[in-house]
Amino acid sequence: MVEQALAVSRTRLWIEFAVLYIGAPLLIALFMPGDLLFPALAVFMVGGIALLWLTGGFDLRDLLRGWGRVPLAKVVLFGLITAAIAWWIMQTTRPDYMRPLTLERLRFLVMVWTLYPLLSALPQELIFRPLFFHRYGALFPDQRVGLLVNAAVFSFAHLMYWSWIVAILTFAGGLVFALAYVRRGFPSAWLFHGIAGNVLFTMGMGAYFYTGNVVRPF
Repeated sequence: MVEQALAVSRTRLWIEFAVLYIGAPLLIALFMPGDLLFPALAVFMVGGIALLWLTGGFDLRDLLRGWGRVPLAKVVLFGLITAAIAWWIMQTTRPDYMRPLTLERLRFLVMVWTLYPLLSALPQELIFRPLFFHRYGALFPDQRVGLLVNAAVFSFAHLMYWSWIVAILTFAGGLVFALAYVRRGFPSAWLFHGIAGNVLFTMGMGAYFYTGNVVRPF
C-alpha cells in the first residue's frame, strides 16, 4: 500500500511538472500576447508559493536567508562576463540596435535596473528554484541531473522569444542560478539573475528579450 501511494504521488508530481514546466511555457509561446507577460509571471509566482505551502517542509522565511553567503566578487565577475558576451552578440548580430547613452536612455536603464529584479527575476526564481527543487527535486535523485533539467526547463520557459540565442543564454544562466541556489540559497540566485537581466538590457539585448520585438515563426 505504501509503495502504491508513493507511485501515485510520484506520478502526480510528474504530471504537475509536465504541465507547469513544459505545457504552460508552450501555450504561452504559442498563444499569449506579449503584453501579458508580467501578469502571467505574477499568477505563476502566487501559484508557486501556494504549491510550496502545500508541499510542506518549506519555510518561506528561507527566501530571505542567505544574504551573508552571497559571493559578491563572483556576482561582479559574472556581470562583467555577461556584459562582454552580450556586447559580442550585439556587435555580431544586431549592431544597428545599439543605443547611445542619452539622458532618456539613462532614465530607461534606471527604471530597468529598479524594476527587473522585482517584476521579472523574482517570480522566475521562485518558480524555477525553490519550487523546482523543493517540490520536484525528488524526481531527480542525482543532483547533477536535477541541475541540468532545471537549466533546460528554464531555457524552455523562454521559448516565447523564439530565438536560439535566447535559448543558449538562458540555459547557461539557468545553470548558474541553479548552482547559486543549491550552494548558497535564494538571495544569491536572485541576485545573479537580476544582474544578468539588467546587464543584458543595458547592452542592448532587448532586441532579443523584449516581448515587443518578438516575431512568431508562424
